[in-house]
Amino acid sequence: MSKILIGSAGLGSPAIEGLRLIHSLKLNAAEIEFVRGIYLDTDKAKKIGKEAEKLDISLSIHAPYYINLASEEKSKIVASKKRLFDSCKIGYYLNANYVVFHPAYYGKMSKEDVYELVKYAVLEIQDALNEEGYSNVKLCPETTGKISQFGNIDELVKLSKETNCGLCVDFAHIYARNLGKIDYDYVCKSIKNIKFLTAHFTGIVFGPKGERHHKETEPERAKELLGYLKKYDINIRIINESPQPVEDALMMKKILEEI
Repeated sequence: MSKILIGSAGLGSPAIEGLRLIHSLKLNAAEIEFVRGIYLDTDKAKKIGKEAEKLDISLSIHAPYYINLASEEKSKIVASKKRLFDSCKIGYYLNANYVVFHPAYYGKMSKEDVYELVKYAVLEIQDALNEEGYSNVKLCPETTGKISQFGNIDELVKLSKETNCGLCVDFAHIYARNLGKIDYDYVCKSIKNIKFLTAHFTGIVFGPKGERHHKETEPERAKELLGYLKKYDINIRIINESPQPVEDALMMKKILEEI
């Protein structure tokens, strides 16, 4: 039987109180948002990590948005690698096994060239993490919502197989990237055997170029997703990223219990 954890994006401040609230609501996952920068030091991370472990809450991190592992400017690639390494370092002290990030943009390069640049960077960061003893933290590139971004499901499944990195399946992004379509059978078969697997879900508004912005989660779409995950017996954690993430995570948990 599949094990599906459900939680919300963001902990609020203070983070310890956020964890206790999540626990009181019987949610069992949360994602710490570093999207505009890494705001925790190791001491604070240790305290939050111990509390999360005590409350049996699975933590992940969303690394800063300012990452492009295929930039034409080498300095931006170097800075991106550092942001990812630093996110993973804090993840180690948080007991957060998943560091989610948007990998790259295609820009003027071919998709194949971008793939090779991202693959090289992931392998390099993983080597550095292993050297420092942070190997329990897994890089989890995220399926992206805009057609200009590297990160469709096929690219990231291939990347995971070739580098042993994790994967964040953002089902809303796949839906938006494909202009309102998602083949859940194909996606579930593709991710079935990936060991380090996390996910995002929300309602989403999209246009001809893909994702525009998040919106509240539609119950019928949440039920569809959870039904397929149960059908394929997939072990996964789902972070709700809607404008009301806690409320929508609770709604998804209730649906899951009823399936």
